[in-house]
Amino acid sequence: MVQTETGHSETLADFRIRGMRITQFRRLPDLRRYGERSKSGMKIFVLLLSAFFSPVLSIKAGESLVYFGTYTRGAESKGIYVSNFNDETGGLPDPVLAVAADNPSFLTLAPSGQTLYAVSEISGEGGAGLVSAYRVLDGGKLELINQQSSGGAGPCYVSVSPDGKVLALANYGGGSVASYRITDTGALSETASFIQHTGSSVNAKRQAGPHAHSINFSSDSRFAYAADLGVDRVFIYSVDPSTGKLALAGETKVDPGSGPRHFSFRPDGKFAYLINEMTLKMTVFAVDRDSGALTAIQSLSTLPEGAEAEGSTAEVVCHPSGKFLYGSNRGHDSIVVYAIDAETGKLEYLENESIRGKTPRNFVVSPCGKWLLAAGQQSGNVTVFEVDQETGELTFSGTEIKVAAPVCIRFRVEK
Repeated sequence: MVQTETGHSETLADFRIRGMRITQFRRLPDLRRYGERSKSGMKIFVLLLSAFFSPVLSIKAGESLVYFGTYTRGAESKGIYVSNFNDETGGLPDPVLAVAADNPSFLTLAPSGQTLYAVSEISGEGGAGLVSAYRVLDGGKLELINQQSSGGAGPCYVSVSPDGKVLALANYGGGSVASYRITDTGALSETASFIQHTGSSVNAKRQAGPHAHSINFSSDSRFAYAADLGVDRVFIYSVDPSTGKLALAGETKVDPGSGPRHFSFRPDGKFAYLINEMTLKMTVFAVDRDSGALTAIQSLSTLPEGAEAEGSTAEVVCHPSGKFLYGSNRGHDSIVVYAIDAETGKLEYLENESIRGKTPRNFVVSPCGKWLLAAGQQSGNVTVFEVDQETGELTFSGTEIKVAAPVCIRFRVEK
C-alpha cells in the first residue's frame, strides 16, 4: 500500500495507474490548443479524454485480455476496445475503451503479447491508410508507440511473423502489400517493402484490378502468403528477418471468380486453408515447407447442403489442436465447422452454427481451444460459443456483449 497526498491508502498498482493518468492529462494542453484550431482536432481531444478516464480492467487468474477492432466512422465506436475473458467459464464482461483511434479495423499482437498493431482504414496522404504500434499497459489500455503509412488505400489486414521481427499488411483498395521491420521497442520501421499487385479476373465489377485481402506468415517465419481477391491468386513471398523485406517466391492460382480472402495454416504447417469470398468455398492446400509452394487438394462449400449461395465468406481459423477448421459466412450469418483428417489435411463437413448476429466479419478461437468468439459487424455484438473438444462442434454459451461495428477480435497471449 502507498499513502496518497490526500491521506488515502491505495495499492501500488492503483497508484501507478492513477499516476499514469495524471501524467497523461498534464500533456493534454498542447492537444487542447491544437483542438481549438480545428473541429477535427477537438474531436481527437475529446476521444483522448474519454480514453484516459475510461475504466481500467482488473485481470484475475484464469482470465485473458481480448481486444476488439472496430469501425468508428458512421458508428458509435471510439476505437479499440478490450475486455477480460474467463478461460474457464467463457464469461466476457462489457468491454472498455483501450485507446481512441480512427477506424482501427484489423488487429494483431506481437508473440510476446507486449505490443498490439492495428491498421486504420482512413484516407491519409496519397489516399493511404495507417498502421499503428501500441504498447500494452497494465489493465489492458494501449499507448501509441508510432505510426507508419500503409502505402496503399484501404488497409484491411495485418499480421506479425511468429519470430516477432516483421509486420506485414494488405491494402485491399490499393491492391498491394507492405512490410516493416519491428524494432526492439515494438516500434515499426519505415516501409521495408511495398509490392503492388497487378492483373484482373473474370468478375468485371469486383475483379477489375487487384485487391489484396490478407497476408499470413508460415510458422517458421520464412514465407508470407498474400491472398488477392481481385486477381484470384495467392502470392508467396520469402521473408528477410534482418531487413523486413519481402521477395516474390511464387504464386498459386485458384478457380476464376473465387475471390480469395483469408488464409490459415494447420499448426504443423503441412496444410493451409483458403476461404474464397465470392464462391463461398474453402480450398485446401498441401504446403511444401522447403519452397513454400502450395498444391490444391480439395474444394468444398462453406454452406450446408441445399442452402442458397448468397452473401460472402470472411474469416477462416484452424483450431489450436489442428483437428478442426472454422469459416464465417456473411448473409447466411453462420460459422461452418469441418473436421480435419490428420493424415491428408482434407476436410469433412460437420455443421453450420448461427452466430446469433449479423455479418460475421471476423471470429477467433481462444488459445486454450475451448471457446469461439464471433463478431457481428452489422448487429453490433460479440457472441461466445463452447467448442466440443471431441467433435469441434459449437454450442452457444448464452454470453453476448455489445460492441459497436466490431471487425476483428484478438486474444493477448503472453510468452
